[in-house]
Amino acid sequence: MIDVTDRHCRRFHRLLAPSARLYTEMLHAHAVLHGDRARLLGHDPAEHPVALQLGGSEPAALAAAARVGEEWGYDEINLNVGCPSDRVQAGRFGACLMKEPALVADCVAAMRAATSVPVTVKCRLGVDDQDDYALFRGFVETVADAGCGVFVVHARNAWLKGLSPKENREIPPLRYDWARRLKRERPDLVVVLNGGLADVEAVRAELAHVDGVMLGRAAWHDPYVLHRIEHALDGVPLRPREALLDDLQSYFAGRRAAGDPVAALVKPLLGLFHGQPGGRAYRRVLSERAHRETDAWALLQDALAATRGPARDAA
Repeated sequence: MIDVTDRHCRRFHRLLAPSARLYTEMLHAHAVLHGDRARLLGHDPAEHPVALQLGGSEPAALAAAARVGEEWGYDEINLNVGCPSDRVQAGRFGACLMKEPALVADCVAAMRAATSVPVTVKCRLGVDDQDDYALFRGFVETVADAGCGVFVVHARNAWLKGLSPKENREIPPLRYDWARRLKRERPDLVVVLNGGLADVEAVRAELAHVDGVMLGRAAWHDPYVLHRIEHALDGVPLRPREALLDDLQSYFAGRRAAGDPVAALVKPLLGLFHGQPGGRAYRRVLSERAHRETDAWALLQDALAATRGPARDAA
């Protein structure tokens, strides 16, 4: 997720879900090739397995960026053809590429030829008023023929005009049945379902039909859901929220020494006490003080203390 799943967010999510596969925010291929690679691609060893998600529509540039991603140690290169934002469309990448399956196939083929790590695709069901499973299936078939064996399917259409990115995550109806049908018809493909999944029960229900699930905004708003899912599916002991944060003390110290601001370090933690007594006070301490504090760990301890204080309102 752009401006969300940075290295600090991923490091925090790894504490919550030790076995999950983490994804970077979508980075345009040209940013990877010409930007500050240490800032864009740097990651902690604890993040593995971690995938680099790329955007773009030029096979040669995507191939070069995929090669850089492998050099930086990423375990997977994911091509995003599902993001519907205006700036993505203006650059001819993201969801608008659902209309150009042959081009996506060319991009995948070029990326696969340039790297030895798996190349995967994240897509939608279609764009605008497309309402034909055969078109979706045709897109998948074309891209699969180029060597892609893993499809992360956000089970909604993307409306390229008239809806904001937020509305595109909420208004187009979910069609989990299309992802389920794809898996039935193409059991050789790995089908991962994304969209609208926000709790253990929903995840467990869909895993009976597909190979995996991806959580996006739900994991940002209520990150502890990742830990509950890990506990339910893999038997990881369920730990209290405060105990999960212990490993962050050394991480915070290292990243502060590297020059990362306190606000960036604590931003992913804002939703940890979502819906819990003291959650609003916890969030208030972090959000109001993060830009003027120099000690991220001390600030976090103050925020945790606020959850135990007299004003224990729920977030």
